Amino acid sequence: PSPHAQMLRHALPRLPAALALVISPRLVGHRATTAHLPRRLPSQPPGAWRKITAAARKQGAAAGAQQGAHPTRDGDGVDFTSIDELTASLKALTGDPLEVDGGNIVVYRGSPTAAVMLIGEAPGADEDLHGVPFVGRAGQLLDKIFAAVTIDTNRLCYVTNVVKRRPANNRDPTAGEIEYYRGWLMEEIRLVNPAIIVLTGRHSMRTILGRTEGITKIRGTWHEVDGRHVMPIFHPSYLLRNPQRSPGSPKALTWDDVREIKRKVDELGLYHSEVGPRG
Repeated sequence: PSPHAQMLRHALPRLPAALALVISPRLVGHRATTAHLPRRLPSQPPGAWRKITAAARKQGAAAGAQQGAHPTRDGDGVDFTSIDELTASLKALTGDPLEVDGGNIVVYRGSPTAAVMLIGEAPGADEDLHGVPFVGRAGQLLDKIFAAVTIDTNRLCYVTNVVKRRPANNRDPTAGEIEYYRGWLMEEIRLVNPAIIVLTGRHSMRTILGRTEGITKIRGTWHEVDGRHVMPIFHPSYLLRNPQRSPGSPKALTWDDVREIKRKVDELGLYHSEVGPRG
């Protein structure tokens, strides 16, 4: 067997316990498993997924350093010290499950110091073309809705997706694809450290909250996750397919949700002005 195969054979039985130390069960929403781990260490998600044996940590640190990551202070795994480093690592990524679909890596837009994080599902055609999340019709609608409550998503929010490449033909991402990219999403949350997370659509809701019911049942409700205020809302693409504005319609409900998000922003005093994020 190759050195990597020998390393992983001895390391994987210990992985769930290591994951329990570094990922909040509330944030992950399910037991840690090893089935989704990619085969090649240089392509593994950062930080939490590399916390295995000493040999794996050493090789993972070397691979991560080539992609811009640095060992944590205790030397246990590879994390990123900035969104720029994380972005550089993702841009250099190969071997991930959506690479075969031919899409470009799409990371984020907005402010890396934002108090509000918006998490979507996956890049679409426009996002794949421009390399920026939520820039198509759905993203433009999302921007307009938040702008109506004086929240500029480009200056006052950090906008990202659960998976980092476009699935072919805009299909839904699979559970395995979501799991593969989860490590980077958790690093984004850690680095940005938002007070409020808005989950647009069922895939981001299930990824962060671990809930399996339909988003209609829990949209517009607050959930506390590791001290953060988290709310699921309808994905803007769903609003485009349901454009009516009558009471109880998806658009009307989303307007109520976004006004509640604005109320929470004001309650927490997250923005001292309409010029920029917390400082």
